[in-house]
Amino acid sequence: MPEVIIVLFNRDLRITDHPALHQACQDARQVVPLFVVDPAIPPRGRAGFLVECLHDLRESLRERGADLVVRRGDVVEETMRVAAETGATAIYASGDVTPRARRRESRFAREAVGFQTFPGITIVPPARLKPATGDHYKVFTPFYRAWSEARWRPLVAAPETVSMPEVRPGDIPGVRHRPHLPGGEREVRRRLDLWLRHRLRDYAAGHDDLAGDHTSRLSPYLRFGCVSPLELATRSGASEEFVRQLCWRDFYAQVTFAFPGIARDDYRPGRRDWHHDKEAEDAWREGMTGVPIVDAGMRQLIAEGWMHNRARMIVASFLTKTLRLDWRVGADHFEELLLDGDVANNYGNWQWVAGTGNDTRPNRVLNPVRQAKKFDRDGEYIRRHVPELANVPTTMLHEPWRAPSPILGYTAPIWRG
Repeated sequence: MPEVIIVLFNRDLRITDHPALHQACQDARQVVPLFVVDPAIPPRGRAGFLVECLHDLRESLRERGADLVVRRGDVVEETMRVAAETGATAIYASGDVTPRARRRESRFAREAVGFQTFPGITIVPPARLKPATGDHYKVFTPFYRAWSEARWRPLVAAPETVSMPEVRPGDIPGVRHRPHLPGGEREVRRRLDLWLRHRLRDYAAGHDDLAGDHTSRLSPYLRFGCVSPLELATRSGASEEFVRQLCWRDFYAQVTFAFPGIARDDYRPGRRDWHHDKEAEDAWREGMTGVPIVDAGMRQLIAEGWMHNRARMIVASFLTKTLRLDWRVGADHFEELLLDGDVANNYGNWQWVAGTGNDTRPNRVLNPVRQAKKFDRDGEYIRRHVPELANVPTTMLHEPWRAPSPILGYTAPIWRG
């Protein structure tokens, strides 16, 4: 039995259903829980949320007799320093799919310690399901069928105690601003319990209702691994529609695993010619396009670091299909501000909407006015996020350019349907 194993936390900031932590506690006499703040990966708008997650994780570990060791610098170099300090002979971590994470795993594999990855970021490991031809599924529906038939691993409980060697814990970074949503495993468990009791049953009927906001808002907690996607899927099994949404996360994980250039390169090249218009790009980013449903979504993103999923599709289609601006402009902006900004999901979804990705109907266009009238019929979502339009009658709200006179205080449209 190894004396000491390091458990390297990354996008799995929890102690419940954490296979790497669970196995380390079984395999070693002592465990070093470690998180490395990598300056090469700016947390962007997620800094406050990340810090709250780290404090929550530290508190949970302290309750079990251990602590969260925090270091700053290159992840591999700092982890190896901690290994030298503690005499650790192995490093356990959750496997990931991004190019940066896989390069890091390759570097660890070359070090003179044992390195092992475990599931936990996805429900089904990304390379496990493969079609009859090819190395990954390119279309969601057949992937969903295979995914639904796959056997899921069993959930693992949080360790009751964690024995840890003497090592300097280090400080968790401070931040100036608190996030719109509080971070951490305790918080997501409170929210999850409430949502399962009161909202899950209405999810299929109401998840596209912009004003009703019937979505779970659990995506930031999934992105930072405050709850495992497997536990969420297991507990939400009564709603096939919600579990299907979780399958989309696994789908894009296996796409990214097979196509590591997803954040920069067209998955299906040669489909679009983009043009560049800085004024239009800036208007879109700032929620000043003059198209109310688009501006509402973009302002929600600025204010909350989050956006309703239906609104994400509308604003993405508007940028790429209506304005014909490069999807990378939008995807990078989302990655900058979203609390749930995740390489596989964010860039995979943007390519899907732009017609360069996994959509089997790459030429579909979401007309923002028709979408607004369907999913925000009374304009409550628009009024909530675009106060200049609070007193505009619903008959003119979705198309203010049709009003008899310009609406005072609201920007002129850069597009008219």
